[in-house]
Amino acid sequence: MIGALINLIIYLLILGIVLWLVYYVVDAIPLPDPLNRMVKVVVTVVAALVLILLLLQLLGMGIGGLPKLG
Repeated sequence: MIGALINLIIYLLILGIVLWLVYYVVDAIPLPDPLNRMVKVVVTVVAALVLILLLLQLLGMGIGGLPKLG
């Protein structure tokens, strides 16, 4: 169980860094406002779905074809 929690923390750190990097790049590139906002929303939704998937795998209810955390 401790190993699964450590893996979850590592996955969360990687997910947070990728999310921050995408936000940084989207803000650095001068995109028009609607496109800028849509990219941020899509990335946030995808990150939330990945987070939900990771938490479900921690509880043992993950999706069939993906590897378990522990």
